Amino acid sequence: MDERSLGGVVLVVCGAGGFIGGYLVKSLIALGERVRAIDIKPLSDWYQLSDEADNVQADLRLRESCHEVLSQASAVYNLACDMGGIGFIENNKAECMLNVLINTHLLMAAKDHRVSKYFFASSACVYAASKQDNTKGTALCEEDAYPAMPEDGYGWEKLFGERMCRHFSEDFGIATRVGRFHNVYGPYGAYDGGREKAPAAICRKVIEAKFSGREYLDIWGDGNQTRSFTYIDDCIKGIELLMKSDVVEPLNVGSSEAVTINELVDLVEAIAGTKLERRYQPSAPLGVAGRNSDNSLIRRHLGWEPSIRLRDGLEKTYSWIYQEMSNAQGQTAHDGKERTSNQNQTIPTRSSR
Repeated sequence: MDERSLGGVVLVVCGAGGFIGGYLVKSLIALGERVRAIDIKPLSDWYQLSDEADNVQADLRLRESCHEVLSQASAVYNLACDMGGIGFIENNKAECMLNVLINTHLLMAAKDHRVSKYFFASSACVYAASKQDNTKGTALCEEDAYPAMPEDGYGWEKLFGERMCRHFSEDFGIATRVGRFHNVYGPYGAYDGGREKAPAAICRKVIEAKFSGREYLDIWGDGNQTRSFTYIDDCIKGIELLMKSDVVEPLNVGSSEAVTINELVDLVEAIAGTKLERRYQPSAPLGVAGRNSDNSLIRRHLGWEPSIRLRDGLEKTYSWIYQEMSNAQGQTAHDGKERTSNQNQTIPTRSSR
């Protein structure tokens, strides 16, 4: 790692090569912070890459890697995990559960290095499935995570990670903060390959139909599933406010604007200026029937809640995906990564993904 320009203290962003992590690195740098950015992927595969950061490839499932990258760290943002949309987490439960190694080893290293603050990116998947069994889009408040019965695999890993943060705070004095993300979307996110969330997937399918002249699109389920979707700028703002706060309990970081998947398709079609036949796939992975974010607690503690309208965020997302797919016509579509030159640094790993 390069300490030339990092001074005495560093903010460490884990999972910096991913969608949310890339935005967070840029935001922290814009605030004048010194940032060390960590991801398991080769730098050429990072979604966004910032020249001003100390960019490091490392396998955070390994305890020794976590101990090394947290040298001189004053705060840690743990967004590192192997995850994706509902199709991915339904079919890769064991892989999702292995994320517990990352959080465990980072917390142990944070204790050893006396890191003052630690952020853990949790998920709305921690909520009890029994409270999400109707399509009315139940607004889930933080206490609805218990009695515990989250989504299998990924949800259990996130809930266990929250408890780890709580007890490391109580036992070792690390100021842990936990944000439960609700379906974050926006430009520079994956839109194909199986890890994309619903907004990006629908944008891609509509664009594919426009390019090919196809008059239909496939929809998983019957389209009546209800979700709220959080634009990336709101997510980053929520992380920053939460880290500045004294709130020790998990907080929802999510939009409260719930829509059905059919309504999501309506919005994308309106943006695209098209109307397509819908072919429903009831046997596809569906997740819970309905989920929304109750923002009472975040308003009370932070005086803020996500406010970017879904239509506005979708317009930006659709425009970016359209440009990416236009550029990729005639070759295999990719998940869209902004690549620039930087310090290529690698900590040896036992495995790679």
